[in-house]
Amino acid sequence: MSETTIERNRRKERQGTVVSDVQDKTIIVRVERRTTHPLYGKTIKVSKKYHVHDETNDAGVGDMVRIVETRPISKLKHWRLAEVIERAK
Repeated sequence: MSETTIERNRRKERQGTVVSDVQDKTIIVRVERRTTHPLYGKTIKVSKKYHVHDETNDAGVGDMVRIVETRPISKLKHWRLAEVIERAK
């Protein structure tokens, strides 16, 4: 057999702010994106919350974090913490 490496697809990445860290090994991250209103054409901010797996309980409320898509870890968690970009002041 020839040695070929199977390359995985690129994983989705998002950047957002931690809004809750009460749960054990789980944080909730709000990710904001800018989009155009379909009828009026005005640029608006749309936000979405993601449940993120944080194995070491490293992130705290207000931190700016980068998250990556992963296999389903639980009913709501399909993302994991990649890095803490900026700590809350």
